[in-house]
Amino acid sequence: MNALLSIYAWLETGLVAVVGFCLQAPLVVTWPFDKRKVITGRAFRRIGITAAQLNPFWKFAVHGTPTPPKPRTVVVSNHESNADPFIISLLPWEMKWLGKASLFKIPFVGWSMWLAGDIPVRRGEKDSAQEAMNTCARWLDKGMPIMIFPEGTRSKTDELLPFKDGAFRLAIEQGADVLPMAVSGTRRALPKHSWRFAPSRALVTVGTPISTQGMTLDDVERLKTMAREQILALRASLMPLTSAGMTPPEPQDAVTPR
Repeated sequence: MNALLSIYAWLETGLVAVVGFCLQAPLVVTWPFDKRKVITGRAFRRIGITAAQLNPFWKFAVHGTPTPPKPRTVVVSNHESNADPFIISLLPWEMKWLGKASLFKIPFVGWSMWLAGDIPVRRGEKDSAQEAMNTCARWLDKGMPIMIFPEGTRSKTDELLPFKDGAFRLAIEQGADVLPMAVSGTRRALPKHSWRFAPSRALVTVGTPISTQGMTLDDVERLKTMAREQILALRASLMPLTSAGMTPPEPQDAVTPR
């Protein structure tokens, strides 16, 4: 039964991606007066939200009532699963995401990422990483928050992987805040290296911005530690609510995306 439902879920996700791209593509006409690509960006996030809502295995929500970040903000989160972008898309504001360049080659999904203004990076290539950081800086200059997974890839266990420097160097160099957030429950939603979905109650919650005012590149490690500690604390607060068999939070804890 799990295999059949997983096949259905993949077909549903693919169909939503195709239809969503067809609805998103005409919105490029807004680019001349929407320099931050908020409209095409939010359209893409809505595609992810719709796919998650139609997935028979998933029950995703935002925990608490997060305040939208300042325009110059680098948002960082732990990374449990490929389901993470679906749940983070529930947050009611637009961000430009740093993602693997290979994702941008996926038909419809990758095309939608490009239309949204997301930023590709090729792992292990210094020039690609620098180009991506330059693009992130330009988005910050336009007043658009950036979303980065500082672990760089999904963790196979509950242990966070070491954080890479990129997001934190970017924040310090650009005088941007760092906003930690945490997800919990998505590892079960779509386990790493598995094509089968699993029943999952997952939540995302947002922490407190960390100012980089007065910091230099010598403070990168300290900034990483501050963000990591906050993410760990946020995730710990979610885990009792996302454990199997737990009663979901009351409706006021969930945020309906705009």
